[in-house]
Amino acid sequence: MGIVDLKALTKSYGGRPPALRDVTFEIPEGVTGLLGPNGAGKSTLIQCVLGLLPDFDGDATVLGRDARKDRLAIRTLVGFMPETDAYLPKMTGIQSVRYLGQLTGLPRNEALRRAHEVLYHVGLGEAIYRPVKEYSTGMRQRFKLATALVHDPELVFLDEPLSGMDPQGRMEMLALIRELAADHHKHVIWSSHILPDVQKAADAIVVLHHGRFRGTFELKDLALGEGKLRLEIEGESTAFAAALEASDIRLAPADAADEAEARASSRTAWIATLPSVTGAAAVLKAAHETGVRVRRLAPVVEDLEQVFRRILGETEED
Repeated sequence: MGIVDLKALTKSYGGRPPALRDVTFEIPEGVTGLLGPNGAGKSTLIQCVLGLLPDFDGDATVLGRDARKDRLAIRTLVGFMPETDAYLPKMTGIQSVRYLGQLTGLPRNEALRRAHEVLYHVGLGEAIYRPVKEYSTGMRQRFKLATALVHDPELVFLDEPLSGMDPQGRMEMLALIRELAADHHKHVIWSSHILPDVQKAADAIVVLHHGRFRGTFELKDLALGEGKLRLEIEGESTAFAAALEASDIRLAPADAADEAEARASSRTAWIATLPSVTGAAAVLKAAHETGVRVRRLAPVVEDLEQVFRRILGETEED
């Protein structure tokens, strides 16, 4: 059983099509990116498993607790950083986080100590004594992370935690997310549609699309471009291509930009998938034997966004 276990989870709003459709999967330990385009059902899923939307069909457990029956128990074990702002505008940062700590059951003095600790940890410094309504967008994101951590939960849900942050702030927030797992041994489920950010901090990804589950993948197993080369040649390509296929090297069309650039120079461009680490040598050998000139032979560096489109079966235009 994973830290979150879903079976046939379905959630509808009135007469509209379901926001989640028969979703069944487990979320592993560590840092997991919950990925999908806007409207994929990510926020709805989080609210269901936290008991905020308990009127769903199917089953959901969080840390072994039933998401319908054990909602209060789950909330003592889980921290939640919502996508939208949630604060009492007249309260300062320290007052707000202390108050939320008390709501989780912490004694007043312990809640105040923990509030100071987490607010400084997320980098708010002396701003903790200012009203939250005066915070910038990036500061409110840090504040929301502090509210999710004040009661020292085992599992933290982060809903679009980098939204609205500047580049420096995003880097610092990513470091905080990595630190939660590496140094504080917490599990993190992180909802986002910004794929390069998730690639920098997650161990695994869960993909949702149109309310449906599309797969769970460990990043180390996704082979981001592993074993693929961008290949361009000058000369007659038929015999060369046949020689590569005889060596179990598969050829696929290059992307549009590479193909157009190659065509302008009277070259032929492919993406070559190699069967082993010796494949590059086989490419050069086939070129020598068939009399063509290799003008480009470079590894493909595939980012998570390209993998995401591949999982969903979409093109860049989609």
